[in-house]
Amino acid sequence: MADPYSILGVAKGASEAEVKSAYRKLAKQLHPDKNKDNPKASEKFSEVTRAYDILSDKTKRAQFDRGEIDGDGNPAMPFGYGGGGGFRGDQRTGPGGFSGFGNEGADFGDIFEGLFGRGGGAAAGGGFGGFGGRSAPPQKGANVAYRLAVSFVDAATQAPQRISLADGGTIDLKLPAGVETGTQMRLAGKGQAGPGGTGDGIVTITVKDHPFFVREGANIRLDLPVTLNEAVKGAKIKVPTVDGPVMLSIPAGSTSGKVMRLKGKGFSQKGGDRGDQLVRLMIDLPADDDALVALLGGWTDPRAVRADLGV
Repeated sequence: MADPYSILGVAKGASEAEVKSAYRKLAKQLHPDKNKDNPKASEKFSEVTRAYDILSDKTKRAQFDRGEIDGDGNPAMPFGYGGGGGFRGDQRTGPGGFSGFGNEGADFGDIFEGLFGRGGGAAAGGGFGGFGGRSAPPQKGANVAYRLAVSFVDAATQAPQRISLADGGTIDLKLPAGVETGTQMRLAGKGQAGPGGTGDGIVTITVKDHPFFVREGANIRLDLPVTLNEAVKGAKIKVPTVDGPVMLSIPAGSTSGKVMRLKGKGFSQKGGDRGDQLVRLMIDLPADDDALVALLGGWTDPRAVRADLGV
């Protein structure tokens, strides 16, 4: 039986934060988009997602710890943990050759009470009906795992996403603030049907890379090419952001590496605010430009610009 603790590599007493951190690390390593030539990685990714589904749900985690469900979330058999229908434990042969539990013997009434409930039913104490009148609650249907790839810009701006469900329907999702690769969303009642109700849909999100934006926490970094005359004289230029282009004033005398900040143009955060866009100016000089060479003439910069580096 799969052990979700072993699959995620966490101790049984691991905190929610430790479980979430372990899952995100494994999800990034095993995601199918990064392992297209390794089909086993996709199987392992699904196994890791199932393990996280159990350990991230307090109810399911408690049920697994008590042995009520297995590592796949299915009801565990009340008997036969050893495969032969008998009980495990510190077994000693009691009177009449029966295998009991320790020297005290086993109170099977208590055992069956935990499994089936107490009281009511067919003739308490006689036959299986005597183990109690309450049956175990019916199990919900299994959860269904979905994967959703989201563009960098949509993730930053929380743009609505449409996902196709296993039953052929579709649903529009609002991305949560702070969404990142490995973030999971739970779709209540969008799983498989079962006697105790319908399971949920578990959506695991992957945020795609962007051609020129780079995420740094809640901020977005952009290396912006500027011409020599824009850097020397200053200019007002158009800059791309995840919300669309904006105008940015470049101060005269700007150097390569200078960072300018566009407030509120980063990723949405859980507190409601947004990060910033950090624009790093990169002076782009033309190659083999005779006019530029002639313009400089015999001028040289006398400053020791690398003195701080010890050279």
